[in-house]
Amino acid sequence: MNSDEKVIKVVQELLDSEQKKGNVVTSDLVHQKIDLALTLDPDWAATIDREAVVSELIRRFSIWIGKSTVIYNENDHKAWLNSERKHNWRYWQRYREYLEKNLDLKSVDSVDESTDNILRLLEDPLRDGSWDRRGLVVGHVQSGKTANYTGLICKSADAGYKIIIILAGMHNNLRSQTQIRLDEGFLGFDSSTIKDGSELVGVGLIDSDQNLRPNTATHRGQKGDFNTRVANHLGVTPEERPWLFVVKKNKTVLKRLYEWILQHVTDSQDTKSERKIVTKFPLLMVDDEADNASVDTGDQAFNENGEPDDEYSPTAINSLIRKILHTFTKVAYVAYTATPFANIFIHQHKKTKSEGPDLFPSSFILNLSAPSTYIGPTKIFGIEGDSHNGLPLIRIIKDSEQWIPPRHKKEYIPKYQDQNILPPSLQEAILSFLLVCAVRACRGYKNMHSSMLVHVTRFVDVQKHVASQIAEYIKNIRQKLRYHIDDSDLMNTFYELWYNDNDGFLSTNNKIIEIDCGIKIDRLPPFQDVISRLNDIVSDIEVKMINGQAKDVLDYKKNNNIGLKVIAVGGDKLSRGLTLDGLSISYFLRSSRMYDTLMQMGRWFGYRKDYLDVCRLYISEELSEWYRHITEASEELRSEFDLAVDSGMTPREYGLKVRAHPTLMITSRVKMRSSKKLMLSFSGQRIQTVALHMEPDILEHNYKSLENFISKIGNSEESPVVRLHNGSRMIWDGHMWSNILSDEIINFLKNYKSHETAYRVNTEMISQFIERMNLRQELTTWSVALIGSNIGRIHHLTNEISTKLLKRAATAKFSDRYSIGVLTSPRDESIDLSDRQWDAALQLTKNAWHLDPGRSNRYPVEPSGPAIRKIRGFGSPEFGVDPHPEKGLMLLYLLDPAESELAGLMDRGDGPPIVAFALSFPGSSKSTKVKYMVNNVYWEQEYAPA
Repeated sequence: MNSDEKVIKVVQELLDSEQKKGNVVTSDLVHQKIDLALTLDPDWAATIDREAVVSELIRRFSIWIGKSTVIYNENDHKAWLNSERKHNWRYWQRYREYLEKNLDLKSVDSVDESTDNILRLLEDPLRDGSWDRRGLVVGHVQSGKTANYTGLICKSADAGYKIIIILAGMHNNLRSQTQIRLDEGFLGFDSSTIKDGSELVGVGLIDSDQNLRPNTATHRGQKGDFNTRVANHLGVTPEERPWLFVVKKNKTVLKRLYEWILQHVTDSQDTKSERKIVTKFPLLMVDDEADNASVDTGDQAFNENGEPDDEYSPTAINSLIRKILHTFTKVAYVAYTATPFANIFIHQHKKTKSEGPDLFPSSFILNLSAPSTYIGPTKIFGIEGDSHNGLPLIRIIKDSEQWIPPRHKKEYIPKYQDQNILPPSLQEAILSFLLVCAVRACRGYKNMHSSMLVHVTRFVDVQKHVASQIAEYIKNIRQKLRYHIDDSDLMNTFYELWYNDNDGFLSTNNKIIEIDCGIKIDRLPPFQDVISRLNDIVSDIEVKMINGQAKDVLDYKKNNNIGLKVIAVGGDKLSRGLTLDGLSISYFLRSSRMYDTLMQMGRWFGYRKDYLDVCRLYISEELSEWYRHITEASEELRSEFDLAVDSGMTPREYGLKVRAHPTLMITSRVKMRSSKKLMLSFSGQRIQTVALHMEPDILEHNYKSLENFISKIGNSEESPVVRLHNGSRMIWDGHMWSNILSDEIINFLKNYKSHETAYRVNTEMISQFIERMNLRQELTTWSVALIGSNIGRIHHLTNEISTKLLKRAATAKFSDRYSIGVLTSPRDESIDLSDRQWDAALQLTKNAWHLDPGRSNRYPVEPSGPAIRKIRGFGSPEFGVDPHPEKGLMLLYLLDPAESELAGLMDRGDGPPIVAFALSFPGSSKSTKVKYMVNNVYWEQEYAPA
């Protein structure tokens, strides 16, 4: 530990004490405490970088963290974890000290609290008898899940769990990366020196007591997975310290581990099935990236009594994971993922004799909050109701299809304009990366890792060509910068990247400083200082291929003193779990349309404490659109989870609700389980048209459909619409109708032509759903609101009904559709609420709200959509609100084509407005489902590459 780290550790404790007294941590207070700390050791004063120490302490005490939330099932669970039980937990204590070296105390406390919450939901490893607890921990992408489950492993070992198995992804490099993290956080020694453990690392440098040292059956090398040689010479006893197994989700590896357990660990036999079982060793299994490979994608049948077919054979990896769990009588299984769609879709009753129950998280689902310094999807892409529409980091790629088309074969050779060169967009991304490295060097981080991600194809052979082209381009730049030959165009490009008014480095820095994104952003250094460092920077750049065949390794640890500067070219290995240290520039063309796959590919999410303003994400317009949709759907799912927590739902009840969610159609359909159909419900959901037609004849048709609908329902009852809620006056420019019969809504939907890419708004399927709900006496009457603008040009729909047209900016420009981010304003769903309904929905929103900087830090002052729909459908006895599942809400919007960004492309002239709509469905306990069919050929074409 150098002097900077020692001073930071001491001062952090002093400042934490001041904060607990209620004192505000200011810059002056930081300096005072540093002066006090320096009196402890005069040598510190001579060697510390005071400016760096002050900056780091201010950063640490500017962080705030939300609370984790959980839904759980306490069947056959006995409370056991208390303060007394935690006395002398040395594995955790040394890991906590290790975390405190690099994290602020609030973050360390958060890990401590959340891992306590998880552990207490598991079973006491000292409890007699048989027990089985299975849970799911949902974090944010790249938000620190590994640190969390390392803390859980330390505490579980302290508590008495003897066998600890980590399922660490599907590739050697990810498994190795996980082993390295556990060497540092749990083992305390370099596992590649497994025979003598001579090289202490991480927690081993804090407490090296040999009596504390855990055993490990795997090591950090690329070939360090559980193997036959290890298996044949390995035996365990209950008296021993815990055993750690860090293994891939690989059929051969898992089969080898399972057979070793049967031969060397089992100590009894099940009296009914005669299976070999383990009764003396409590097992903790941590499943990292649990939605990947672990989920059974087969279709197990059920009889008329709901009993599963016992002859069914699950998929190989799922089967082996379950067999290992089923062999132990004392079991704790904890799945970790940022994209829980597939895990929640697991059928809760799937079970076989050989494998036991499936991996549904029947005991608990816990939602981790992120610190304020976390940069996730909602900050990058923005969400409905945000004051800004995402951070200004996205750069749209428009020339990639001339280089690598979306669909290509593994033999394809990428060329741009028939030349073996990179497209201009990738050249720009690489030059931006050089500027990033130079900026970070100017800011004092020249020895920190910096990475660029290039993810453009899943084919290894194509990746080789890409890596070769990038290496050649870097070589060319290196020569120009070194010898100043023919470098004028290059210098002009750097100048343009820096000073461009719209998206240059300077303008982006200014914009991000103005946005409250949870991170302190410094002004950029002078351009000439940055340029002067480029020659050294480009000389250090390495181009590495990261895939199943390449031998390149991203060994950040061995380059800690100098800082690795790498352009990583890859495919699947860069899609999940693998952390790219100092990732700043991402060039991404992968065209998967799975919700979960796309989110996991987002390696650019995470922590960017000193360089957020220079990060860039290069993606296509279509991918940008998809990510915004996914961000909205994920946020909706988390909001539903918050309501489930407040209402005391169990994981099974929550799972049943989510499995019918219409906005989650685009997750892996085999994981949702059916290669041919999905059964969906719209109860408690809101849908809106955000992909709209541009063809004049279809727009004319939809406008005529609206005219016909308005003629049927007559003149409006209110215009404008005024509501007084909680002392605030809300006004909607537009018109309102009440008690409209569902037949009119259904007819309008059947006539309206939605765009084929509007996957969340299938009007035929929605019409069928309303018809089925009508048979249950629900959704029989509707409120209808035509929402206008207060500044647009006036349009007369009829002689009596006029409104000002709305403008909605396009999020991406397509030749076949008008694509917008969101249609509705957050408050539009409350337009037909009574005062009592509004108050009840607001209170429900407040009850369910918790601080989560990974999502939002705004305390609610208006009710959320999920809360509105729940109150509308189920009522609230506390507020004297009756349930009204028979009442739906339709919101109509007229968008001005002349004011849209696509006016020229559409060539609309004085044609009618673009008709868009949203539907808000009340919650229902009688919810029926409708069948959603997709042609398998279409599915393979659209989604199979994922």
